[in-house]
Amino acid sequence: MPYSTLIVARMNPASAASVSNLFESFDRTEMPHLMGTQRRELFQFHGLYFHLQDFTEMDGVSTVEAAKTDSRFIQISSDLRPYISPFDPAWRSPKDAMAQRFYHWETS
Repeated sequence: MPYSTLIVARMNPASAASVSNLFESFDRTEMPHLMGTQRRELFQFHGLYFHLQDFTEMDGVSTVEAAKTDSRFIQISSDLRPYISPFDPAWRSPKDAMAQRFYHWETS
């Protein structure tokens, strides 16, 4: 079973195309494979941004933390700053913006 994370932040809905283009370029590199990313989906709702990511590893958080020093990760993080802002002003890293799953169900 893959491990999923859901990042919640703020985003102007008019920025969706720009954010999508940034991730499209990022996902064409080997970075998603290095991070163990199997799937990425971006959603918006009333000024909120949701970034759903599925990983091959049971702990996707540690693979993202390990990638944080890669220049490509640093670059996309910088490129996203004009479009994505923290939901919580105390945000320090992607880990601080991750929603906590409290229920899971899947078909057998």
